[in-house]
Amino acid sequence: MNRRLFIRTSSLFLIGMATSDHLMHRLALARPEDPVIFQGEEQFRGIIRKAEANVWKEKPIGELVGLIGLELLGIPYVGGTLELSIDNEVCSANLLGLDCVTFYETVLGIARIIKQNKSEPEDLLNELTFMRYRNGQITDYTSRLHYVGEWYSDNEAKEVVEDITSTLPEATEYDKKINFMSTHSDAYKQLKSHPELVEEIETIENDLNTIERYYLPKAYIEETEKNLQTGDIIAITTSIKGLDVSHTGLCYRDEDGRLRFLHASLDQKKVVLDTDLHEYIAGKKKQTGIMVARPIEIDANQ
Repeated sequence: MNRRLFIRTSSLFLIGMATSDHLMHRLALARPEDPVIFQGEEQFRGIIRKAEANVWKEKPIGELVGLIGLELLGIPYVGGTLELSIDNEVCSANLLGLDCVTFYETVLGIARIIKQNKSEPEDLLNELTFMRYRNGQITDYTSRLHYVGEWYSDNEAKEVVEDITSTLPEATEYDKKINFMSTHSDAYKQLKSHPELVEEIETIENDLNTIERYYLPKAYIEETEKNLQTGDIIAITTSIKGLDVSHTGLCYRDEDGRLRFLHASLDQKKVVLDTDLHEYIAGKKKQTGIMVARPIEIDANQ
């Protein structure tokens, strides 16, 4: 991948951690000015150990996603963890603080490396790079899949997920014009510092607006929950002008059969297993419906 994989951290971060020799080598090579691109190795390795002990890799990927998501309950909500550099885009992972997007990306990334019999921080970074960036390649800030609608389509093309929204009863075409980033470029420090990137963002938005997209209006979510399953990725559509999605999370069907919303909650300031999906969205005025992507099983030899 076209990116630096150097990982820098403090001595306190290293105490008591089972850091691999390979990662230690990278730490030794890291320069003081390099951003910390992997945080939460202790949490990561704990999940890997539990997965190995319980042979989680044999479970369907959706169920595996749900189990990993539960392991992150209580992790603080922290926004902006991907904004490590104004000038150079780098891929990062942070299991010490998650927002709604990095939560589902991180959970799915860990699930995918477990399925591939991989277990190192660098493996997760590689998987996140593949999912988070257009065609799995980093060039600059614009190569990140900022809009969830594009994340869905790009990762469907990469056979990471299947966008099942159009197959849901009562799903309807989502023809909203997307242009929030280009019309609010001052709100993004990379675009404010590099105004030449705004034109590329606008091109990306125009391309996104040509894609046929669907959403399920919120009035139909309750009756459609029976069609959803643990591990499905939920993107909540919004009435905010120019924006396709305002929040994301995962489906989790509990032991009572309820389809609950597992997400990094800004309101509760941590990762939580929330109420039923339809109840959660019903209480949010600007949330208009959902788009749903289902993780695709991965070949262990891939």
